[in-house]
Amino acid sequence: MAVTREVRLAADADLPAMYALRHDVFVIGQDVPVDLERDEHDGVCEHVVAYDDGTLVGTGRLLTPGQLGSEAGVAGVGRMAVRQVARGSGAGAAVLAALEARARERGFVAVELHAQQHALGFYERAGYAAFGEPYDEAGIAHLSMRKPLDTP
Repeated sequence: MAVTREVRLAADADLPAMYALRHDVFVIGQDVPVDLERDEHDGVCEHVVAYDDGTLVGTGRLLTPGQLGSEAGVAGVGRMAVRQVARGSGAGAAVLAALEARARERGFVAVELHAQQHALGFYERAGYAAFGEPYDEAGIAHLSMRKPLDTP
């Protein structure tokens, strides 16, 4: 039986389940300190959620250049999280595509993110290119990546 997937901007009613998913993925699954997982940007950025048959399976957020610390015209993607059982199903790619579409709608020319090194291949397949040197973020090796939004 086919899964019915819904990917959309999060509403207030989605936030408790979204934060619970992020807690499961980052705090429990990756030992990210709980005080680092949520930050001051959560209340002001846009979140995307993915549901499979009514169950939240993925999320990510879109940050503005001021929130990300990047130059004008470059939005940020962050807090990409997919429930373990949904990994490899396309849920993460669907969330990322929705965040990119929203960035285009808002007039951004590129998207930048901080990729965990184990996820580099996922982002490369989506058209992102790494730049700079690896760094530690919350005890996890990361690399910055960017994608111009004129790239399909």
